[in-house]
Amino acid sequence: MVHSRCSHPLATVIATVFMTFGSTAPLLADDAAEDPSRQVSYYREIRPIFQEHCHGCHQPAKTRGDYVMTEFSALLAGGESGEPAVNPGHPEASYLVQQITPDGEAASMPKGKAPLGQDQIALIRRWVEQGAGNDKPASTRQLVDMDHPPRYESLPVVTSIDFSSDGQWLAVSGYHEVLIHKSDGSALVSRLVGLSERIESAVFSPDASLLAVTGGSPGRMGELQVWDVERVELQLSLTITYDTIYGASWSPDGQSIALGCSDQTVRVIDLNTESQILYSRAHTDWVLDTVFSAEGDRVVSVGRDMTVKLTDVATQRFLGNITTHTPGVLRGGMNAVDCNDKNEVVAVGADGAPKLFRSEVTAAPSSGGNPNQIREYDALPGRGFDVRFSADGIRIVAGSSYNGRGEVRVYRAEDGEQLVSLPDLEGGIYAVAFSPDGTTIAFGGFAGHISLADASSGEIAKQFVPVPLENQQ
Repeated sequence: MVHSRCSHPLATVIATVFMTFGSTAPLLADDAAEDPSRQVSYYREIRPIFQEHCHGCHQPAKTRGDYVMTEFSALLAGGESGEPAVNPGHPEASYLVQQITPDGEAASMPKGKAPLGQDQIALIRRWVEQGAGNDKPASTRQLVDMDHPPRYESLPVVTSIDFSSDGQWLAVSGYHEVLIHKSDGSALVSRLVGLSERIESAVFSPDASLLAVTGGSPGRMGELQVWDVERVELQLSLTITYDTIYGASWSPDGQSIALGCSDQTVRVIDLNTESQILYSRAHTDWVLDTVFSAEGDRVVSVGRDMTVKLTDVATQRFLGNITTHTPGVLRGGMNAVDCNDKNEVVAVGADGAPKLFRSEVTAAPSSGGNPNQIREYDALPGRGFDVRFSADGIRIVAGSSYNGRGEVRVYRAEDGEQLVSLPDLEGGIYAVAFSPDGTTIAFGGFAGHISLADASSGEIAKQFVPVPLENQQ
């Protein structure tokens, strides 16, 4: 069984203006080259360079070299070398500048990667020479980290829920963090606090040892995090685009992660090389969720452009629309997708009706329609935000939101019969999940709490608050 995580487009996010994964020049580098006397901005020019190339290894959750670059005073101070990383006014006496300056073709930092561009190095030197000022707005400064986790006075919206395949854990999204609970909701086990203020998806690897997290800071950066769940350690942090990213899913072998971006791209990251092995821009709007095929050779993606698309991983070739190009086949954007072992795909979106497809791209006949669609299930009220197969692929659970209320339904996949209906729930429902044994469904959303219900009867067995509230301490 291959699991995906749905994203949910609640926040109004500034449209992305750049795509990143590799070398990207700072926004005002050309201006600096034209006018060397111009004051270099740390926030607009220097920080994006560090964010893309350095923050993945030098942040509170992963302090390689005992050096943190996400907090300004720590950035200047340096790490285990004992030398000041930035000596304002003196780039030649700044260890950071020495580390990023190539000796021949190679540079000490970024470690194991291509050196920064000459224009980037020159810009950093000029910033240091001008006194290494900090013009970062207070509203964008990091306030939380692993040593200072978020403090909650009210419940955050739940955007993501996932059970581990061994049935031990339940991952729940929070603010700046993912909270790991025992799967029965009896205890909070750990808090995975990273750089991303918004968490859009959090998904366990097939063997339950790792957790992939997508999110970011709206209008500033998107980030993929990979955590070692048992050790509570950040294994990987990659900055991807200048906006939040969505819909992480694992390949069946646990070696790759697919994700969707607001720059209309689908990407796949190889964990062994930490490199991008698929980049597809077939969508025409934000990509909100992804899932691998049962064999792991293809990725299915959905987005705001009202399509379900199929892409080959090895060749990076867009194979076509599972939903065909017939106008009116889908009524609104698609928010979530999942796949079972038979490579049947279920998706849900703006019209609230989950739809089951063959993962094929057969073209529609001249009369129109969708030859790839197997069936459409009775629509939930409002917009559908999440959908999941049970591990055996026999049942489907979906959640929706309408006028501040939510609904959860369980359907039998083969004929669409409604097995469970939980209507008029407090707050919209944005995340649902089946336990690995299929006996329990978990769901949450705008109300902020997590509900665990019997998957056969719908009886709620437990409801709990996933975050520690200040007024309860």
